[in-house]
Amino acid sequence: MNPRVQQILDAMPPGGLFDAKTWMVSPEAFALSPGQVDELEQLGQRLWVFVKACNLLYRQSVQGKAPAWIAQWLDAGKPADLIEISRSQALKNELPRVLRPDLILTESGWAMSELDSLPGGIGLTSWLNQTYAALGEDVIGGADGFRGAMHRLHPEGPVVIAREAATYRPEFEWLFGPERVREAESFTFGSEPVYRFFEAFDWPNLPSVRSSWSPGVKMTPPLKPFLEEKLWLALYWMNPLREFWRRELGERYQKDLDAVIPRGWVVDPTPLPPHAVLPGLEVQSWEEVKRFSQKQRDLVLKISGYSELAWGSRGVVIGSDVSQDDWAGALQLALDGFDRAPYVLQRFHKAKVVGHPYWDEAKGEIRTMQGRARICPYYVVEDDRAVLRGVLATIVPADKKIIHGMSEAILVPAKRPADTT
Repeated sequence: MNPRVQQILDAMPPGGLFDAKTWMVSPEAFALSPGQVDELEQLGQRLWVFVKACNLLYRQSVQGKAPAWIAQWLDAGKPADLIEISRSQALKNELPRVLRPDLILTESGWAMSELDSLPGGIGLTSWLNQTYAALGEDVIGGADGFRGAMHRLHPEGPVVIAREAATYRPEFEWLFGPERVREAESFTFGSEPVYRFFEAFDWPNLPSVRSSWSPGVKMTPPLKPFLEEKLWLALYWMNPLREFWRRELGERYQKDLDAVIPRGWVVDPTPLPPHAVLPGLEVQSWEEVKRFSQKQRDLVLKISGYSELAWGSRGVVIGSDVSQDDWAGALQLALDGFDRAPYVLQRFHKAKVVGHPYWDEAKGEIRTMQGRARICPYYVVEDDRAVLRGVLATIVPADKKIIHGMSEAILVPAKRPADTT
């Protein structure tokens, strides 16, 4: 057994960090270049300003100060009481305080596939930072920076987790202690502050949570499901809203986000007039998109948010990876479900191939995986600043199109490059 791998395995909590999930252990953290680290450190504040702008735009849409269709799309399929809560005056300025973009490492830079304000992996990344720092690695966020920031964010009170997300329970038990972790299905709000780890689509299945919620409940992230929609990454590119984003973000931040947010479209079945096209796709109807060739289908189709298919890479279809019939069928399903659960179409950016060492248990040796990497920086908002507290790198074999945690994936923290001066 490699001594570094042994030290990592020995540090594993008795109950593990995920329920019934494993990953490939690496003796090394994932090295980022100085430029990449700088970009990640700057990206957090840009995304924080973007989230604040999203919150403002939704409220303006509700108030009639921005187009009504914005709120209509973002509220599609949600129960009336959940919409009422999300619009309540008590939550007007409440925002999620942990942000995690999913960034694909491409040949030309970063491509953001998602912005998660209810992310898993918080405890895992905190543990990885602590464990690899003990090996002498200069991990981003430091040994205890992430864990400390989470305890400042939620110093007391329970962490409420739905059965749907039970896989993540062990990491929260390690992070906050098992005595603070509660099951959402039997939880009743009281006077204590709550850290929420249940999705908005679980709301109808949580009767005690639903009946005990009141405007005085202190909960983070707030119950504002409109902020948890992938739809924002398509709204960002809509021509009628570009001036709003420029005004709220500023030209510098907008330019930086243009570089990382792939071009996207809301899959809206409303027919276009004969003289109009879908900008960027340059076609007049979704029927034409259905007939795209495999080369034209460098596109990814994903459900926006209020659905059990909206997390864990479920409900994602990569156009170039399926037959034309399957592509047309998936697109039609998205069009048919628009009023209940909108879909987003984005440009698909292929991750570049990188090499990273891992421990091959079967062969009893360190080997190198040629794989593709997803980089997930975690930002914790403190004093109106989104501070980079940790970075999780997920490397999967190069033949995988979708990058997510799996038994074949390497999960490691990211580190700063070695000082060669």
